Amino acid sequence: MEWGARQPRNRTTHMEKNEQLLDILKRRFEAHSQRHLKVKWDSVLNRLKSRPASLKTLWEMEQSGGEPDVVGGAAQDGSYRFFDCATESPSGRRSLCYDASALAARKENKPAGSAVEMAESIGASLLTEEDYHELQQFGEFDLKTSSWLATPAELRKKGGALFGDFRYGRVFIYHNGVQSYYAARGFRLVVSV
Repeated sequence: MEWGARQPRNRTTHMEKNEQLLDILKRRFEAHSQRHLKVKWDSVLNRLKSRPASLKTLWEMEQSGGEPDVVGGAAQDGSYRFFDCATESPSGRRSLCYDASALAARKENKPAGSAVEMAESIGASLLTEEDYHELQQFGEFDLKTSSWLATPAELRKKGGALFGDFRYGRVFIYHNGVQSYYAARGFRLVVSV
């Protein structure tokens, strides 16, 4: 190719990303109907198309390994909740401490970031303890990994944070110091659309 000649662009356009994402979400929605009984894809699709900004969040959830899917039915305002439904804690979101304060407090061996801040940058929230129990009704998640969970302020003030996993046929919710991080611990997100 000559100097100054335009090189072909091999980047996916915004519209192509959205169509690709909608196709992925539709296939996952249809494959896991037990997660959202009595919900029709067309209703979800209309909601997504009327809120195009939410597609960016869902794209980021998908790209970091979350495999987002609708969990439950429509809320009173017509919104749907998308949870990370990957079998294990999303691979693109592991080895992180709990939040920015915990990251700043580490003097050495700092992880690349924190779960709460990464969730905020994606535009979603960590699953709560209740969300995590709800998710586990639709399969067995975190058999080999664990996931940081949104932690009540009074526990966080004392230096702890919650995480969950599934072992021995049941859900376990436990605590750890907020500065800790592990290769097998990530976090799961929820976003209402």
